[in-house]
Amino acid sequence: MKKSILLVSISLLMVIVAAWTFRNDEQLYNLKVGTPEIKSITSLAFGPEGILFIGDSKSASVFAVNTKDNESTSEAAEINIEGIDIKLASMLGTTTENISILDLAVNPVSKKVYLSVEAADGSPVLLSIVGDKISPVSLKDVGYSTVLLNNSPAEDAKDNRGRSLRISSISDLGYSDGKLFVSGLSNQEFSSTFRSIPFPFTKTQDQASLEIFHAAHGRYETTSPIKTFTTAEINGQEYLIASYTCTPLVLFPLDELKSGKHIKGRTIAEMGSGNQPLDLVSMEKDGKSYLVMSNSNRPVFLVDYQDIENFEGSLTEPVTESYATEGVDFVSMPLTNVQQLDKMEDGKMVMLQRKSNGSLDLWSTKEAAYLPR
Repeated sequence: MKKSILLVSISLLMVIVAAWTFRNDEQLYNLKVGTPEIKSITSLAFGPEGILFIGDSKSASVFAVNTKDNESTSEAAEINIEGIDIKLASMLGTTTENISILDLAVNPVSKKVYLSVEAADGSPVLLSIVGDKISPVSLKDVGYSTVLLNNSPAEDAKDNRGRSLRISSISDLGYSDGKLFVSGLSNQEFSSTFRSIPFPFTKTQDQASLEIFHAAHGRYETTSPIKTFTTAEINGQEYLIASYTCTPLVLFPLDELKSGKHIKGRTIAEMGSGNQPLDLVSMEKDGKSYLVMSNSNRPVFLVDYQDIENFEGSLTEPVTESYATEGVDFVSMPLTNVQQLDKMEDGKMVMLQRKSNGSLDLWSTKEAAYLPR
């Protein structure tokens, strides 16, 4: 009898400890357990300890989801999945014409790759990839929190071409030093916006409006959103490094991007009109740092951070010749039609690329391949 009571007591204690551990784990980031109402997964970025930030442009919100994918891996598994769109379509019971891969992000802890996919009916799907194994990621009964972006465009707001402005409420996400960074559009007069939001989420949102000189267009602009960005230390100061359509490269001091401020960026390069930047990451090799950018209508660009540090002044005059470049030097890498990329570890990237044979492949580079020797 005493043994039975003892066993019951131990079992009850184990349940209580497990429940407290789970609750404490979720409360660590002010998370609650439930099923988030995510309407779209247009942007992805990882935060601390397996927290995945999901940018939902349709609802102008960002969700922080605990993937519980926080087991550290010393070396990323090699990836080489040919015809990934065909495989994804088969998993979803449809055809490749009815799916779109919207974003890709690598968990820096586990090195696992995450993909956001949209079906023809607009349904969002989240997937994870290790090696050649593709797995659905359930968003049911997960730890999560959400933040609704202030001053976002209305759901029915259109630009002068009839395109939705709400979909550009989030153009890119990033995380650094306890803050979630969000680029996109607002409903304000100067609509190009950069938000800095503390994580765990609070009611605080630092929202600055942005202005750049776009050399290819020959004018100052305040209504075009950043397309992709990263952050880096340049000459001892932290900067937002941003690129826009047609393809200016612009620096903004992070400490100046405060709530209510209107900030003019320093345009350091014009990388060619008729192009849209798709992804921007920082890579390292042999103690040197490089900026890597994938593009819609150009090869992948490589910029040496030393050249950025050495560049003085800014571009303030129009670049009138079509497709001409100006400012900081960059190199075109032997990689074309790269639709998405992210850093897996130092010197190693993962890329979603439409190959010359028409196949859409997800593959990882070898250690330090494609970086200068």
